[in-house]
Amino acid sequence: MSALLPVDTAAPDFAPEPISDAEAAAMLRAAVNLFRLWRLTDEQAATLLDLPTRSYSRWKAGQIGRISRDGKARLSNLMGIHKALRIIFGEPQRGYDWIQAANADFGGRSALQVMLGGELTDLMRVRRHLDAERGAW
Repeated sequence: MSALLPVDTAAPDFAPEPISDAEAAAMLRAAVNLFRLWRLTDEQAATLLDLPTRSYSRWKAGQIGRISRDGKARLSNLMGIHKALRIIFGEPQRGYDWIQAANADFGGRSALQVMLGGELTDLMRVRRHLDAERGAW
């Protein structure tokens, strides 16, 4: 009779690793570049990151402070939006312009207007829309 091996009944852990401070700082540097390409004001960029404009200006100048968990989630969503736009549009400038263009899927508002609602869920809404457009699943 053969010996039975124990069966591991624990569910696998599919939780992603938390975003490190170094990764968040790299995403912030990329976001500053992206905001320039999207032609955002510092006030608009600060709203997307949920920062006071003065803090954003310091961070933009390279004096990056502590990035909160919410800030990391915002940066992750912004990078996801950028990635989706690069996949959808072969020409990068078309993706940069799309951010400010009126969009019927957002009730005639632009993606930027939606995101400037200031909530993390506003960024997530635009990201989900783009992921659906590109066929993420």
